[in-house]
Amino acid sequence: MPNKIPTNIITGFLGAGKTTTILHLLEQKPVHEKWVVLVNEFGEIGIDGAMMTEQGAWIKEVPGGCLCCTAGVPMSVALTALLREQPDRLLIEPTGLGHPKEVIAKLIAPQYIDYVELKATVALVDARQLSDENYTRIATFNDQLDCADIVMMSKADMASDDDNARFAEWITQQTPVKLFSGPLKQGQLPLELLDMPRIEGSASTHIDSHHHEHALEEPQFVIPPGEAFIRRENQADGFYSCGWLFGAEYEFTFDDIFSVFNDLTAERVKAVVNTDEGCYAFNVSDGVVSVNELSLTGFETRIEVIDRQLMPWDDLEALLLCLAGVTTPAS
Repeated sequence: MPNKIPTNIITGFLGAGKTTTILHLLEQKPVHEKWVVLVNEFGEIGIDGAMMTEQGAWIKEVPGGCLCCTAGVPMSVALTALLREQPDRLLIEPTGLGHPKEVIAKLIAPQYIDYVELKATVALVDARQLSDENYTRIATFNDQLDCADIVMMSKADMASDDDNARFAEWITQQTPVKLFSGPLKQGQLPLELLDMPRIEGSASTHIDSHHHEHALEEPQFVIPPGEAFIRRENQADGFYSCGWLFGAEYEFTFDDIFSVFNDLTAERVKAVVNTDEGCYAFNVSDGVVSVNELSLTGFETRIEVIDRQLMPWDDLEALLLCLAGVTTPAS
């Protein structure tokens, strides 16, 4: 590989707007450049990659929080595959419950130091969360902000004057000083920020020991023959997730699935759904359902729900099966 690949980590807690920001960046990238994206999700059913594929980027997904492992074989496999494409830029979106300092440490380790030029790490924070102990007491939430070189106040259009003041005060207390900070609306991050240099020493290369069980190969999401769907669950750091993958032959009524997502009280819901009106991406955060139409055809429906409490997954699954017209649940 003749040149190191400029690489940025786009981090932030659940619902901070990472995917929206990356989609905006992909829309603004120079037309002659090839960008690749490594997506990590806490849930076991990949959602974000499906939405990014429309922007013409090469996508590799590592579900289940694997990026937080320094020994992460799935991350190494996906990262190596992307680098072999000899892209002009690599973007990495760790899970909102991931530990970015460990991703940074991996990228500057001998295995990748000759291939990756790590640029500024960008963290997004919903300023409303800075006054909420449900977030500020979580180590990962603080780690994501501490290790960032650039911190953007996402969802700025929803922030109050108190939120803005709190964010401004927080920024002035940071050591080392952040390279850049400011408000961010609808993920419209200026492209030139990606070329800002990383602050050396902004994240420790020391990794706290922790262990997860992972397969030695990239996970494959294949619905077994004769079955309508698969279901996958995950649990870590006080959060629970459950995801479903339905075959492309199953179609949901748009109004019905919108109502289901609107009624869910979960911390986070993301989905790409094959509906009677076409393929749509659904994003539920702060009780608000956002919808975007996709041009995908023949796509499998993917639904991921994340919450701080263990939810009645069986009841939700029964409802989804009913809406999909699955008369006999998969065994």
